[in-house]
Amino acid sequence: MSKANDPQGRLIVVGVISGAHGVRGDVRVKSFTEDADALFDYGALLSKSGEPLVEAKAVRPAKDHFIVTPKQPRQKEEWDTLKGALLHVPRSQLPAPEDDEFYIEDLVGLSAVDRAHAPAGSVKAVHDFGAGDLLEILPAATGEPSYYVPFTLEDVPEVSFERGEVVIADAQKWADRSGRPEDETGA
Repeated sequence: MSKANDPQGRLIVVGVISGAHGVRGDVRVKSFTEDADALFDYGALLSKSGEPLVEAKAVRPAKDHFIVTPKQPRQKEEWDTLKGALLHVPRSQLPAPEDDEFYIEDLVGLSAVDRAHAPAGSVKAVHDFGAGDLLEILPAATGEPSYYVPFTLEDVPEVSFERGEVVIADAQKWADRSGRPEDETGA
């Protein structure tokens, strides 16, 4: 696996800046981690480019977020400008998953194959638009648009990190754009 596909080097979203808290340089941060308090166990929280955005000096819980006194305070206006900025940590800082578990983000970069292990593409991203996880598959044929496959046991019956692949039960069904309205396919 190339360095670009190395899940340990990837930045993982763990929270978001919710804006300034008061005028003394504090910031509101919402955690996306399973254990909300664990967000601050990872050290500096980074921007999508890897630059430190928030490193907590002190943290106190609020209703659905935390109020953070950062080591490097910013003006209220700066924090308000950063409202909505996603906070990341390197994948390597996350605890190792149990033997029969994995981080959903680790699927990105794996090859997508059909049941006969013929190439169907690669996992470009994993999305959740509210109805469950979807794998975005970049087809093996260049120039073809990506397509989505529900990440269910029925549609993705096997994930093998040893082989670096996910098995798509019926890749052709999900990749087939015939019969769809033109405005959905972008054609």
